[in-house]
Amino acid sequence: MSASTLITVATTGAESSKADVPTLPTTLDELVETARRCEAAGARLIHVHVRDERHEPTLDLGRLTETVAALREATDLVVQLSTGGAITDSFESRLAVLDARPDSCSLTCGTTNFGDGMFLNPHPFMRDLYVKAQELGVVPEFELFDLGHVHALRRLIDECGLPHGGAVHCDFVLGVPGAAPATPQALLAGVAALPPETTSWSATGIGRGHLPVLATALAAGGHLRVGMEDNLLLARGVKVDHNVQLVERAARMAELMQRPAMTADEARALLRMT
Repeated sequence: MSASTLITVATTGAESSKADVPTLPTTLDELVETARRCEAAGARLIHVHVRDERHEPTLDLGRLTETVAALREATDLVVQLSTGGAITDSFESRLAVLDARPDSCSLTCGTTNFGDGMFLNPHPFMRDLYVKAQELGVVPEFELFDLGHVHALRRLIDECGLPHGGAVHCDFVLGVPGAAPATPQALLAGVAALPPETTSWSATGIGRGHLPVLATALAAGGHLRVGMEDNLLLARGVKVDHNVQLVERAARMAELMQRPAMTADEARALLRMT
């Protein structure tokens, strides 16, 4: 079990609209301000979805590159770009995300029922993304929405070898309608099935399962992902006004469990970026 905790903040996502959630950080200035405050509160990795001038999700390479540069200038956070984008984005545009040269990228290990839609991740696309990340020196984070995704990760490692740097860092995303539930039982089943090459893992629970998943992850030796991409409520009837509230709560719980938030150097060592 790690003596400290990697806290990831997923600030924005692609699902919530600015009209419905005015405090969602969708502009570059808002994102940088959010990143600074969350870093001060204990976050060490930022998972980024970018929005356009209409506050709509975009994979425009210019905006992605500008965002990576701005976050690196303003913080010491590990900058991770989502290669999921919105569920309507093409495979070609999702692969092109890596051309923005982030420190890390998400790599979802399978197709997922996503509410009323479908998040497509066929194996040939996953393999192409894996290999391109190896070639460009980007460290992937393997997103696991379902137990079958753990098996798909095994297949990727067998076919393509270890990722750049050698770290196999996974993130369980639980509670998406149509995928694995946000329960301790689902999380522990996924952890038990992880391939032996796994070097670290984190977890997030969407909606009311957020706190049970967070507590289970800490107790089981995992790391934490929080943020407004996954949760817009602190408690029943209490809205999140800023991502920093979720980071601060995660940091308090990690401290209570005697696994305080990692330093920036520890986070990069965990992900083998040093």
